[in-house]
Amino acid sequence: MPEAKIKSVQCFSMSGLHQMAYKEWGEEDNPNVLVCVHGVTRVSDDFDNLAQSLCKDYRVVCPDVVGRGRSGHLVNPQLYRLPQYVSDMVTLLARVLANGERQTVDWFGTSMGGLIGMGLASLPDSPVSKLVLNDIGPTLDAVAIQRIGDYIAQEVRFPTFKAGAEFVKMVSVTFGEHTDAEWHKLAADVLRQDSDGSWVRHYDMGLALPFQSVTPESAKADEAMLWAAYDAIRCPTLLVRGANSDLLSRATAEAMTQRGPKAKLVEIPNVGHAPTFLHDDQIAIAKDFLLNH
Repeated sequence: MPEAKIKSVQCFSMSGLHQMAYKEWGEEDNPNVLVCVHGVTRVSDDFDNLAQSLCKDYRVVCPDVVGRGRSGHLVNPQLYRLPQYVSDMVTLLARVLANGERQTVDWFGTSMGGLIGMGLASLPDSPVSKLVLNDIGPTLDAVAIQRIGDYIAQEVRFPTFKAGAEFVKMVSVTFGEHTDAEWHKLAADVLRQDSDGSWVRHYDMGLALPFQSVTPESAKADEAMLWAAYDAIRCPTLLVRGANSDLLSRATAEAMTQRGPKAKLVEIPNVGHAPTFLHDDQIAIAKDFLLNH
């Protein structure tokens, strides 16, 4: 099986500099680049199966968004927001596309990664030429957002990896059915062993602060901003929805097929938020859109 290279790029925030790590699959001289960006507490390793399946067609770049996985943390946790993430991705693309013949990329974003992709794709002269949004849209269910915020804020430690893995499986049940080996990987990707021997989740606990500062007024403003961004997108767009998703409603998904880029909608049965794209049938959905659209 092909192996990934671990690289990093230095990015800037209003509180200083930070490193963003990324995994890169495929040949460096391949002009076709696919960027895959994970959900709010997940990491680049989520895309190992998808990247292995596509790395002959693409140079696949999978970053750990700042505050997660192998990447650094922000000094000011209030900056863990979409504008910072989009800025970091622009820096990443400047590195990845340097001296290349093509200055465009295709984008696969799960949940938060999809919001980052929407933000980037909405900009004038955007480098995004195709966009896959995995179970995310401009209108976010308030109850689901609260659930995710509460999960992020739980500062828990586990005496063993097994205990941590059981917790990850419990809070990730909406991902749908997976084998024991797949659940082990989904847990191993987001757990790390601390200096005292206990196991913790592999992200900055400061990620919770922006969620905790959300008000009804700010949420309404954020939704308006996200719809404006979506309506500005002009590239071909695929929207994947878990049929049981509590974050992306069917009504919002259908609205997304009628406005902005008029996304093609595919629903995956027996899955909530969000499809993991570990399985061949889900990977085939992405491949068909990216390679045959």
